[in-house]
Amino acid sequence: MKKIDFKTKTPAELHKLLTEKREAFRVFRFGISGSRTKNVKEGRNLRKEIARIMTVLKQVELK
Repeated sequence: MKKIDFKTKTPAELHKLLTEKREAFRVFRFGISGSRTKNVKEGRNLRKEIARIMTVLKQVELK
């Protein structure tokens, strides 16, 4: 998995990335319920990336 530096992105890019990650997590959750997903660590990684993006957005908002 490629490491993304969220601090160098603009808030608009972060919001777009956040919606993409949330959609990927939603698809992952439905895949788990139907036993179609093989990589269960993907969900943990998606949740962590969503949290990182939200943290950076909050930091930018407070500045």
